[in-house]
Amino acid sequence: MKKLLEYDFPQDLRTMTNQELSLLPYEIRDFLISNISKTGGHLASNLGVVELSIALHHVFDTPRDKLVWDVGHQSYIHKILTGRADGFQTLRKFGGMSGFPKVKESEYDTFDMGHSSTSISVAAGMAAARDLEGEDFHIVAIIGDGALTGGLAYEALNNAGASKSKILVVLNDNGMSIAPNTGGVSKYLSKLRGSQKYLKLKSSIKQNVSELPGIGKGVVAGMQHIRDSLKYAVLDGVMFEELGFHYFGPVDGHNMEDLIQSLETAKEVEGPVFLHVITKKGKGYRSAEETPSKYHGTGPFDPTTGTQESGGKPSWSNAFGSKLMRMAKQNSKIVAISAAMLEGTGLKEFQKKFPKRTFDVGIAEGHAVTFAAGMAAGGYRPVVAIYSTFLQRAYDQIMEDVCLQNLPVVFAVDRAGIVGADGETHHGMFDLSYLGHMPNMTILAPADKEELEQMLEHAMTLEGPCAIRYPRGEAARLDFHQPIDGSLVLTEGTDVEIWAVGNMLTTGFEACEELKKRGIQAGLVNARFVRPLDQAKILASAARTKLIVTLEDNVVAGGFGENLSAVLTRSPIKVLSLGWPDCFIEHGSCSQLFEKYRLDPVSITERICEYLEKQA
Repeated sequence: MKKLLEYDFPQDLRTMTNQELSLLPYEIRDFLISNISKTGGHLASNLGVVELSIALHHVFDTPRDKLVWDVGHQSYIHKILTGRADGFQTLRKFGGMSGFPKVKESEYDTFDMGHSSTSISVAAGMAAARDLEGEDFHIVAIIGDGALTGGLAYEALNNAGASKSKILVVLNDNGMSIAPNTGGVSKYLSKLRGSQKYLKLKSSIKQNVSELPGIGKGVVAGMQHIRDSLKYAVLDGVMFEELGFHYFGPVDGHNMEDLIQSLETAKEVEGPVFLHVITKKGKGYRSAEETPSKYHGTGPFDPTTGTQESGGKPSWSNAFGSKLMRMAKQNSKIVAISAAMLEGTGLKEFQKKFPKRTFDVGIAEGHAVTFAAGMAAGGYRPVVAIYSTFLQRAYDQIMEDVCLQNLPVVFAVDRAGIVGADGETHHGMFDLSYLGHMPNMTILAPADKEELEQMLEHAMTLEGPCAIRYPRGEAARLDFHQPIDGSLVLTEGTDVEIWAVGNMLTTGFEACEELKKRGIQAGLVNARFVRPLDQAKILASAARTKLIVTLEDNVVAGGFGENLSAVLTRSPIKVLSLGWPDCFIEHGSCSQLFEKYRLDPVSITERICEYLEKQA
């Protein structure tokens, strides 16, 4: 048998013997563990879909047939099987292979993915386009790992089922979304319903009986009533059947023969098909099987012991969770809400301490926000912890259900700014812009751990909504602190004053030191308040300096800098706004991205000097 890198995938996959197919998963799992232990990435989810990925590429004629991977974090094996195994040394690295499907990376990647519950909508749209063009190829949406808790998936199922268009939805059920369907009768009916003989017999009987004079249609209706009664009694798949899908399953997602047979059968069915596949998250690596959430998204680790590398300082997320737990001990009205990210947002310990005051609503950001609004209307103080990139999915709910009614909901906006290796779909570089124009919204940005704690306390004193945004990674510890009552002027500068937002304060401090070495009198202000702006201090700054520079880990468009400039429209002072450009930022380490886009201390110093020279 060839080694993994010696295969010409996916062509070789379609000519493999059953024995070769049965051995391939072992080699792929070894390859995944070896490589992801060095680069980090989504390990547990991919270990669970090895056989499924092989079966899909064995049965379907990709890239002519289209595979749409929900979220895309489960696409590593798909990448291996489409000729990209040699790219795994650069996985999620600057200039290297993405951790998600990218159309520009391969013709086998049919759609850029990164957020949850979108695959069925995409596949349904592709199917509609295919049908309008009169083409004939298969379209498969692979969804699971919690993604079926998202409302968009059900909107798409409803539409796709009603369309009667030929589409296959494969549910990778690894225990994170739908409970396994067990029982002897269910297995028997699933096997029966998945056979070609049954499908042909069902169609033939219905046609022949309906043609009986006088009684045909009545008999058919009676047969359908009996069939429906049996379905409701013994089949979990009834919901999908009622939505218009042919339901098959559950199928053992680690039995290659069963998977291939089920996919071959599904190919022959006209109309929408729903295939329910049971898998084990972390399959084949004990550490990941025992604690799959720990290896859902992991940094580098020791493959022998499973020990992961960790930093010395507490993370922003953990600092938030610890402070909220201490506050909740003093205030019984504080509740925590998460959209399937309790561990990632630092709320796991809060859940253990206050299980009845912790609400994980699943991958349903819009519902999480409106649910929080309802709790606030009921007299509670909800804190919604969501990653910045996912919070944008709830824009309408924040505006209409929280801000419009000025309800006291606190948004803990985690992973704000550039996040690094996960790239375009996960950077949180838009929240200051999309939250900044919402009436009644207060936006705070802490520069360090203690300031985050102060801001959480301040948020609980407000009568309306408040968003506190903080980045990924270790929380800084700075040695200055003042009450949270506006922006904080640290040093004044007659030539330049840098207004830094949140985590950019450290960068601003380093830039000030560099400017002073060049004979430029530079001052530094910790903005702290993004909305409302501290207009008094902004005007005072404009009166004593020649140039105001704003630094933000957000796009410039609609961000802090533009809003600060609006305050100074009648002032002759110049404002240089520095942040991310109007484009999507690729994946790579944060330091590499800051350097490339000239947002590191050295580059910022150069940009300020260049600007001053032009103004001279």
